[in-house]
Amino acid sequence: MNGAHLHLIVTHLPVLGVTFGAVLLALGWFRGNRVMQQTALGVLVVSGLAAGAAFWTGEGAEEAIETRIGTGQAYLERHEEAGLVGLVMAGVAGGVALLVLASGWKGRPLSRGLAALNVLIALAAGGTLAWVANLGGQIGHPEIRNGQLAPPGERDERADSPSANATIKSER
Repeated sequence: MNGAHLHLIVTHLPVLGVTFGAVLLALGWFRGNRVMQQTALGVLVVSGLAAGAAFWTGEGAEEAIETRIGTGQAYLERHEEAGLVGLVMAGVAGGVALLVLASGWKGRPLSRGLAALNVLIALAAGGTLAWVANLGGQIGHPEIRNGQLAPPGERDERADSPSANATIKSER
């Protein structure tokens, strides 16, 4: 197993976990189900930590694939920059989830205001992580790049390589 494989394994947990946690928290909130809310908050905390693991494994993934023809350095950089935004968003969602859990310590009612805020933050984090995942997918799957060889305004380094002309032409 190399860095890219480990990154691909880890990245799915925060993307799916934050979104699942947000939906479960909203459902628990509307139903007034404390156990469901606490479970959702736990999912959000774990997902925030998993986002850290996904970001941390990104460097190893980059090292494993950056020399491949067709990877697209511009795509790697966009994904890495977006990954930091996703990490912050998921971290905030997990941090607020911890605050909501702490508000209900020793049987006290969970803070409804913080729980509602947590749902909104987690939904925004889920959307951000989906965007990050899409950018990551574009690194290894040129077929989802909407016909672009490089992000708008940037040049794909493959265009400078004579050996890659056949690859570039076949993608157009």
